[in-house]
Amino acid sequence: MSTADTIHAMQERFPDLHLAALPLVTYADGRTSDQLWMRVPAERLLAVAKFLRDDPRTKFEQLCDLTCVDYLGYPGAEDRFGVIYALVSLTHGHRLWLKVFVNDPQPEVPSVTSLWRGAEWPEREVYDMFGVRFTGHPDLRRILLPQNFTAYPLRKDYPLTGQGEREDFEVVTRETA
Repeated sequence: MSTADTIHAMQERFPDLHLAALPLVTYADGRTSDQLWMRVPAERLLAVAKFLRDDPRTKFEQLCDLTCVDYLGYPGAEDRFGVIYALVSLTHGHRLWLKVFVNDPQPEVPSVTSLWRGAEWPEREVYDMFGVRFTGHPDLRRILLPQNFTAYPLRKDYPLTGQGEREDFEVVTRETA
């Protein structure tokens, strides 16, 4: 089973989505990588991900990465955030990236923790650093920053020098630790 077969199976199962596979990387000289990504609407993410995990033609058993990109100010970008899912098929020996694009003021994506339990902490990290909410997540709370922190430091509109948050952190000394 090749990646092309996977793409064909997805297009056959979801003809209304008009799924198109694009190269993950395009080099300066015009060459492209053989690894592919597909754009999936947020409202259809769970159905597509479940199909990719369960169908014998695709069999993506592993979610190996989940991250986010802020496309603010990126030339030609139509959406603010891209939530990226890197899937691996151990059975068929190939990879596929899914991208789900969402926008302000309430960027929201369904949680895939019901499909891949390993998504729990990466979803929390994306929420903590970018402010993208994952509906249906079993424990969506900040993982890296204090619960009362109100901003999202990996957004491109976050000031490089911070927002004065260091002044509010409790100073921990040897005596108080």
